[in-house]
Amino acid sequence: MSLYDRVRDLPLVVDGYTLEGLVRDVSSGFTRKCTLIHLAGAGDTGAGEDVTYQAEEHDHQIELGPVLPLAGEWTLDSFSQHLATLPLFDHEPEQHAFLDYRRWGFESAALDLALRQAGLSLGDAVGRAANPLTFVVSLRLGEPPSIERLRGWLVLYPDLRFKLDATPSWTNELIAELVELGCVDSVDFKGHYHGTVVDAPPDTALYERVVAAFPDAWLEDPALTPETLAVLEPVHERVTWDAPVHSVEDIEALHWPPRTVNIKPSRFGSVEKLFAAYDYCAAHEIGGYGGGQFELGAGRDHIQLLAALFHPDTPNDVAPGNFNSPEPLAGLLGSPLHVLERETGFAVAG
Repeated sequence: MSLYDRVRDLPLVVDGYTLEGLVRDVSSGFTRKCTLIHLAGAGDTGAGEDVTYQAEEHDHQIELGPVLPLAGEWTLDSFSQHLATLPLFDHEPEQHAFLDYRRWGFESAALDLALRQAGLSLGDAVGRAANPLTFVVSLRLGEPPSIERLRGWLVLYPDLRFKLDATPSWTNELIAELVELGCVDSVDFKGHYHGTVVDAPPDTALYERVVAAFPDAWLEDPALTPETLAVLEPVHERVTWDAPVHSVEDIEALHWPPRTVNIKPSRFGSVEKLFAAYDYCAAHEIGGYGGGQFELGAGRDHIQLLAALFHPDTPNDVAPGNFNSPEPLAGLLGSPLHVLERETGFAVAG
């Protein structure tokens, strides 16, 4: 039985929904806005999070209010099919990915609500138990780049591991400092982002320096050109992917058969597509690790729980949200994180 078959026929009663705006300054130097979606029915409420990367879209959605016709008696699958027919935006969003981000907000809320109404946890439904969760902290080192903030985190949490966004301004001296610290599990080249503040055109010299300096690190999302291919081909087993992966078909289309991929739930849009990716990776012995979108609410719990259920021992970029703070904070829970699942719903306790 596929993973999705285990949940697709869960009954789902929806009376309506409400929206709640969230906002916070985060470590990449911007103010993050998200929208919590509270889906209510039969005395229960399920939560999901829209992680669209444009503040105005959240403001506009909340201003419009709960205009989508979601009330009714469904199964999880029929609700998902209905959702696919609805205009989640009243205009063409700036990025096509925003459609998946918003849909995942509603789909994850529906999964949460359906499980609560059935008296099941997600682990119960898929036959898995949450295990202690290994995580890394994702950082950009600023412009000009500096590792002082990274050092600040290490003072508080000496065993912390990192996923770093490489930029052409990384100097040889900075790279040498990072190598000496020995705390880098993966380097993100951001080579598949377009129209964002983190766009990073291919830089062959940067790729060469990173590949040589971090022989054990994962190399995420390099841009592929004849020049970068020449650098990456000898180490292609370390290459992994995030931004291009929205479906099983995207995994199949990757330039090299991957050893591991970033399974970021919000990129898939629907529970069905996400669970199909878990099934595909398991069948083809492809590893997975979780990824985040600077979630501010229920979405962070969701990505941590999924990682704890499906790939707990990998460098999951799903650290507790306070690790996204602009400055290091004391008193946070370190890795591995003990994720305690609620008795019902797509949720964690506490």
